[in-house]
Amino acid sequence: MGDTHPPEEPSIERLHSSSTSSDDQQSSIHAPVPIRPPLPTRKSSGTIIVPRDSSAVGPVETELDPDDVRSMSPRRTTEDIEALGKEARNELKRHAKALQESLLTIFHRIEAVKEEHDKLDNNNKFLQKYIGDLMATSKITASSSSKSKK
Repeated sequence: MGDTHPPEEPSIERLHSSSTSSDDQQSSIHAPVPIRPPLPTRKSSGTIIVPRDSSAVGPVETELDPDDVRSMSPRRTTEDIEALGKEARNELKRHAKALQESLLTIFHRIEAVKEEHDKLDNNNKFLQKYIGDLMATSKITASSSSKSKK
């Protein structure tokens, strides 16, 4: 037979030739893959640990443009914070005073209920004694009247 070669992988040069079919083009087209540099050639990101005495430690003041949203947000001054704190303390004092007054009112009510309970308890004991005496008297009179009828 003739010259037979093993099928070759399509290369970029072959993709651009006019002798390839559309099926070959679709199956062999692929995006270039970026190559990552080998590890030793990359730069180290360095350490994140910073000594305590370093000047890099601490809050970083950022300069904001006047049009930046963060610069337009309301900032509270020390006086504003002190006024808010004072107002909160005064509100807490008013609330504590109201709770104390309410507690005192409840205490007085409890004392009044105790006094009323003691008074009713004494009256109950008196009535029980009185009824007991009446029953005893009625038994005595009933027994003496039955003796006199005989």
